[in-house]
Amino acid sequence: MSVSGTSSHPLDRPIWTALTSRQQGLAEGGALARRYPPAIAPFADMADMSSESFAALGALMSGSELAVLFTPDPVTAPAEFKLLLAETGEQMIGTPAASAIHGVEPITLGADDVPDMMTLTELTKPGPFSARTHELGIFLGIRIDGELVAMAGERMKPANYTEMTAVCVHPSHRGRGYGQLLLATISRQISTRGEIPFLHVFSNNTSAIALYRRQGMEIRRRLHVTVLQKRT
Repeated sequence: MSVSGTSSHPLDRPIWTALTSRQQGLAEGGALARRYPPAIAPFADMADMSSESFAALGALMSGSELAVLFTPDPVTAPAEFKLLLAETGEQMIGTPAASAIHGVEPITLGADDVPDMMTLTELTKPGPFSARTHELGIFLGIRIDGELVAMAGERMKPANYTEMTAVCVHPSHRGRGYGQLLLATISRQISTRGEIPFLHVFSNNTSAIALYRRQGMEIRRRLHVTVLQKRT
């Protein structure tokens, strides 16, 4: 489904593309606005920036729920929405360089690991992560002496692309290559399925951007990250 007024590349509107293609089975909403179930992720988007589409988005939201949009242009929301965040992010694409660490093997994480995944993401703040986020795709982790100290996984799946997300390492275990190992492993699983890995990082996170560049990823484009909440 194309979006009027924007490029037809599926990654220019990754949330909308995902919710109208490979992840449409998860989508709440309809032709004008769609979102992931809030228990999985706060991401949403609209067919366009018309007042009708904003009204459809608002109809999906209740209470203090948030709508996080990734769009090619800045979002100007109607008065019934509060603007909580307006930043930019870099969309990076590519397969990170192969990596291995002697004696360290990533494990596949599942429902039983959710409490530890929540603890790690609350500590490291890699971005939105909920109790059901792991249902969006494969999540890999590294445990040292039983403790989950690093993880990474899959999130949006627009068209033939799969987003890598929740890349985080416990502060006391950084500098050991765990993040690179997990990115390399998960990107190769994505590529093996015939899909193209990509990720998002805030534009001001220069250290992470530099790391991803060193691993062989490239910036594809800049997107606007907008967080909206309905006024009560």
